[in-house]
Amino acid sequence: MKTTLVSGVLISCFTATLAVAYTDNDEVILYVNKVGPYFNPHETYHYYQLPVCRPKIIEHKSLTLGEVLDGDRMAKSDYKIRYKENIQNRKLCDLILSEQEVQYLREAIEEHYYYEFVINDIPVRDFIGHLEESGFIPHTHKVFLWTHQHFNIYYNGDKIIYVNATKEHSPISLDDVEAPLTVKITYSVTWISTTVSYADRGHLIQDNSFFPRSLEIHWLSIINSMVLVFLLMGFVVIILTRVLKNDFARYNVDDEVRDEVDSDDYGWKIIHTDVFRFPKRKSLFSSILGVGCQFLAVTIGIIGMALLGMFNVHRHGAMNSAAIFLYALASVIAGYVSSSYFRMMGGTTWVSNVNLTTVLFAGPFFLIWSVQNTVAWAYQSTQALPFTTIILLFLVWLCIGYPLTVFGGIIGKNGVTEFNFPCRTKNIAREIPPVPWYRSHWAHFAVGGFLPFSAISVEMYYIFSTLWGREQYTLYGILGVVFVILLSVTACVSIALTYFQLAAEDYRWWWRSVFSAGSTGGFVLMYCLFYYLKRSNMSGGLQTIEFIGWSLLTCYVFFLTLGTVSFFASLAFVKYIYRNIKMD
Repeated sequence: MKTTLVSGVLISCFTATLAVAYTDNDEVILYVNKVGPYFNPHETYHYYQLPVCRPKIIEHKSLTLGEVLDGDRMAKSDYKIRYKENIQNRKLCDLILSEQEVQYLREAIEEHYYYEFVINDIPVRDFIGHLEESGFIPHTHKVFLWTHQHFNIYYNGDKIIYVNATKEHSPISLDDVEAPLTVKITYSVTWISTTVSYADRGHLIQDNSFFPRSLEIHWLSIINSMVLVFLLMGFVVIILTRVLKNDFARYNVDDEVRDEVDSDDYGWKIIHTDVFRFPKRKSLFSSILGVGCQFLAVTIGIIGMALLGMFNVHRHGAMNSAAIFLYALASVIAGYVSSSYFRMMGGTTWVSNVNLTTVLFAGPFFLIWSVQNTVAWAYQSTQALPFTTIILLFLVWLCIGYPLTVFGGIIGKNGVTEFNFPCRTKNIAREIPPVPWYRSHWAHFAVGGFLPFSAISVEMYYIFSTLWGREQYTLYGILGVVFVILLSVTACVSIALTYFQLAAEDYRWWWRSVFSAGSTGGFVLMYCLFYYLKRSNMSGGLQTIEFIGWSLLTCYVFFLTLGTVSFFASLAFVKYIYRNIKMD
């Protein structure tokens, strides 16, 4: 069962489009797919939900998991296209529109609905109508419907390379018409020979995309982030190193010299018997580390596969299914890290710890997705997953994700070793002195979250423009560099804040190191709200629910991942400084 399921998910993730070889007059199938408002990317409906020409019996195409997750719902059309056969003004059907259907089309055109057809796995997109608005006084508002489709199909030998749709006939007006309205729907096909090879067709499709592309300013993001990294690295490596050098010189003097100079220890050395005191809620703490490491592995895997060109350049559903598959496989990392750290901190109930690790992300994800899917069903949107897909995803978690988490937990608890701290911890905790507001945990959260966010703020615009807009992001090399920059800034900020906390004789650095950089998720959430209100044209209940739900999950992933990186950087730093001082 597991082998079959894994094979099926792998096929849906990484299957490349097979090159279909045609001969003259072979039938070329045109699939209708989906429609939706241009400014609401996640609000899509099946094409046949519109009052359009449709066959008597609708035949749906079998889709991969990635295509279903991307909202695709393909069905055969009545367009009769044959290889290399030019067609001029062929009638598709006589469409009889009732008053209600005319109004439905008018509203769709006013909301800038576009359609998506698919020919030989090549998406063909265009608007279903045309809206003209001009002047304030007098104001004109005219709605037009395109009734003719002209397809330009580029071919090389026996293979289709590229397809686009153009408008050659004038549209008809939907203003002041009497119902029922009879509309003649026609189409034309022109075959054009090209020298572009089938292997290079992805670049042609990408360069002539229906959606805009704007990538030149990405270098500003890199320069901004690199400057920030150099400043932070200079702060940590130069300034903090000089401070530590002075601390080591003061703390490592001989006892006779210390008695003559200063008989009392102060600063971070005085809390050496408390600094390695384990935090409260050990199971939750270790589970956060486990899931954070899991998402680190998934992110590295996704960026690595993108750099290797394992995703279809003009269809993005494969990335969704790849992320699901990698998340399931990386569950073994979550189980191992969580169980091993829980055991090293003295935990004994490893079964409950593994279960907590499993649901730490899957639980909130399921709750948010349930709301989104219910709303999508109510809207009859293609974003609502079919029942069979829901069962498949549940089986992926049940047959792969959960067993691998348990397996990793078993390995972690059985192969556990001690932390090997350089200092022993006393039974009675030391009293923590009060600190001014600018050294409080809230100040640390603000600084620790803002600096990593500032390193990715420019790049986030392009990522959001891809996820929630119409840009097409393909510069995965830049994304990889920004990811490394983000991790570097997070580690530097965490080390600096941990030092300031210990210097204030506050030994509760375990949880604070997680929240210091994990608070980046809060800044990401604020950016999400800013983007929705000021940078996007999204609207409507369905799109709003989709945006809020995925934004909350994205911020949660930022918290888990960067909080984990922050803790491990702080742990290495704390071990280092306490190994290099003399203990009484």
